[in-house]
Amino acid sequence: MDVVVVGLINVGVFMVIFVPVSQRLLGVRFGLGRLAIGAGLTLATFSPLMNALAGPLPWTGSNGAAAALLALAAVCSMLTGLIFLVLAEALVPTGSLPRARDFRRDLSGRIARTRRYLQILRIAIKHGLGPYLRGRRRPGRENAAGQADLARSLRLALDEAGVTFVKLGQVLSTRSDVIPASVALELSRLQDQVSPAPWPQIETVLTHELGAPPQQVFADFSTEPLAAASVAQVYPASLYDGSAVVVKVQRPGIASVVERDLDIVQRLARTLERNTDWGRSMGVRALANGFADAMREELDFTVEAGNMTSVAAGRTVATSNDIVVPELHQKLSTQRVLTMQRLHGIQLGNAAGEIAQRGLDAARLGRTLFDCLLGQIAIDGVFHADPHPGNFLLLTDGRIGMLDLGSVGRLDPATREALQRFLLAVDHGDPTAATDALLEIVDRPDTVDEHSLERAVGQFMARHLGAGAALGPAMFNDLFKIITAHELGVPPEVAAVFRALATIEGTISRISPGFDLVAASRQFAAAHVTDRLAPDALRRTATEELATLLPMLRRLPRRIDRIAAAAESGRLSVNVRLLADDRDRRHLTALLHQALLTVLGATAGLMAVLLLGTPGGPQVTHSLALYQLFAYNLLVICAVLVLRVLVLVFRLPDSHSGG
Repeated sequence: MDVVVVGLINVGVFMVIFVPVSQRLLGVRFGLGRLAIGAGLTLATFSPLMNALAGPLPWTGSNGAAAALLALAAVCSMLTGLIFLVLAEALVPTGSLPRARDFRRDLSGRIARTRRYLQILRIAIKHGLGPYLRGRRRPGRENAAGQADLARSLRLALDEAGVTFVKLGQVLSTRSDVIPASVALELSRLQDQVSPAPWPQIETVLTHELGAPPQQVFADFSTEPLAAASVAQVYPASLYDGSAVVVKVQRPGIASVVERDLDIVQRLARTLERNTDWGRSMGVRALANGFADAMREELDFTVEAGNMTSVAAGRTVATSNDIVVPELHQKLSTQRVLTMQRLHGIQLGNAAGEIAQRGLDAARLGRTLFDCLLGQIAIDGVFHADPHPGNFLLLTDGRIGMLDLGSVGRLDPATREALQRFLLAVDHGDPTAATDALLEIVDRPDTVDEHSLERAVGQFMARHLGAGAALGPAMFNDLFKIITAHELGVPPEVAAVFRALATIEGTISRISPGFDLVAASRQFAAAHVTDRLAPDALRRTATEELATLLPMLRRLPRRIDRIAAAAESGRLSVNVRLLADDRDRRHLTALLHQALLTVLGATAGLMAVLLLGTPGGPQVTHSLALYQLFAYNLLVICAVLVLRVLVLVFRLPDSHSGG
């Protein structure tokens, strides 16, 4: 019977005390797996503790003493489980391991990802990138020869790793603000041209996306691709109304491959930012997250379809007679298929001979292209973010066709206005105004030496924006050096602007090598940006601002009268609410809570030590006095309070309950 009683007591400790009370005492929720282990430890330690305190059954002494010892043994055994929960939270925080059901569901995917992860590491080590991954070497501290070797090794490793890493290298090649210029130049040589996928696989994708075989949807469809890249292939076709179109089809299976590699890229970025100084200084985790978002958008052709519509509807393209955006066929476009008007012409990068043969004005074409990009950036706010020569066609009628709008930059009105002011300052040669505009474009730190920044901007303008200066990669490298030297942050959309301007310079130089982009930018500012200062524009702006301010102006006299009356009668006061933000109140409350628990825990521990050292007092058992019993309970209270503080310290801020 005694064994049965002890068993029932153990079950009661498990069911009634440990599971709900442990979470209540520690103030956080735990997964069932950890609670089960903690409860098991509680059950395992209860009987030895009870035997140590009261001796083996049958117990001697009064019923009150037995109950007190029973309660003490119960809380002490539960303390064992609580200590396990805190240690588990310190070593393996909740949420840092996958849940059991997720692990079972994704086991095959995890095995494939691990195999791919090891493959990427082998490629990196093979090309000599191991010391950089371990943080023993820093990219920015190499000499010229070391940076050249690093750039070549990185390019070869990314090229061998596959499509996602090739795209990553292409994106990094445009970020001279975070990687050395020599490395960026080497990465710009990466190409994503690959062998085309077999036609039966492409036909399967088309049939699935369009709901019927391509031979039924189109009047004519060629099975030979016009171009094959790593993500998609392009095929010529014609509609039943006689319209010539091109069909962009996503390569089969590429989405799963890219998603797996993006997960690896983000994991590597987190590891590098955690373990290396250069990873933290470059913000590789933010770079990886931005790249992953852009890559996922590129896999969704509905995003490119929306970009085509936005660019075509922009003021710059809509009012231009020299720029053409292909017409989108919405009904024949899906997430993996894009059908658009076919433009007949030659790629702009190979059009220099054609321009000379047809007697076209190369400088005029360059000016048209540059004005189009600046207009999209400064006026429309939606611009082609990858204007390399392969994305433009010289059409048979002498106009320029704009292709591949999968990468589009978007600017908010405030950034556009700041860019317009920057262009005006450049046109006027005013470094002070240029500095003010630049500070509105970038993310500024808490403190910035504006005088030093203005002097650096003035030197930059004198070097690169004077008469006869050429707009090129060196100019943007110097601008990025100024930005990084003053610890200014470049938002992704602004970095896309700089990247597009640097790319358009190379595109225009292919057809008009002597084109003066500095003069063209000043002419654009004089012709378009200064329109805001015209009388009609100023009158319209003033009317809009007045309409916004009118309700406030109507209430202003009454408010001034009330303030004056209160001041005259001595009733004027100012009320300031400290900690008005709920987040501040919660943070302060949490700090006070932890401080109070620490003080209470320390007090309980000190009282327990004093009681343990106090002789005498009534005897509960032959070996245990009442003062000692009180001391042991206070020690338990001290331990629980300290454990509660520790578990809040160890727990991850964004962790969720789980096993």
